[in-house]
Amino acid sequence: MTRIDETDRHVAAPANPTGSGILVLAGSSGRIESERADLLARHGVRAHAIRWFGGQGQRPVPHEVPLELFVDEVALLRDSCDRVAILGTSFGAEAALLTATRTPVDAVIAIAPTSVVWPGILDGSWSSHWTEAGAALPWVPFVEDWTAPTDPPEFRGLYAESLDRHPLEAEAAAIPVERITGELLLVVGEDDRVWPSGRFADEIVGRRSSAGLPTDVLRHSRAGHRVPFPGEAIASGGHRMARGGSPEADAELGALAWDAVLALTLKATRPS
Repeated sequence: MTRIDETDRHVAAPANPTGSGILVLAGSSGRIESERADLLARHGVRAHAIRWFGGQGQRPVPHEVPLELFVDEVALLRDSCDRVAILGTSFGAEAALLTATRTPVDAVIAIAPTSVVWPGILDGSWSSHWTEAGAALPWVPFVEDWTAPTDPPEFRGLYAESLDRHPLEAEAAAIPVERITGELLLVVGEDDRVWPSGRFADEIVGRRSSAGLPTDVLRHSRAGHRVPFPGEAIASGGHRMARGGSPEADAELGALAWDAVLALTLKATRPS
């Protein structure tokens, strides 16, 4: 198994377990979502929040991170839980969706999702965010002549233009969401300025619909990239960039998402 150092895992064990477990993944901040895990545990869900880059023995940045890290964490949750879900945000949503195509889970919640695999950079070298069995997954290259039109920079145009100008690479890098056997919930702020998560959600829905599979989508026209759940502190830090939304709109979407996350996590049944 791909072991995570205990300093890079926060286990929130519920006082009154329901049999449900969830893997909680942050995005490019690299933090351990311990507050979110504790919130879920108070509702009877065993939650594992992990650091997936920048930790002990891990890749220093989101660059060629092994998917086995997440698959093995799901297996650990299966040892003690009847139902298992994955909750990820942004790059963490990318990981959650990919993981669910490799191992059965009962539910996936992808906040500010992507429909394709993107690259990271390390020591001046671009490569996929992810590997499997040591090989980099196909990824969509960024256009090289793009410049941010705003300060602080918003990057949604970079992602959209990269997709449009690299259609063959985009098809090869598409996350095969039709392989996800559990329920799928996408949470989208349409004013996301980091990347076009609304467009990505549409592509995910289209791909699953072609395979006869349903997808639940929660959207808010004025919310941005960050979606706080009720009672959570507003996230800070990370790279300097425009994220869109407003505190009020983000909180409104977070409240809707929280209700859906609880309902989905607590009622999910193991795929056959």
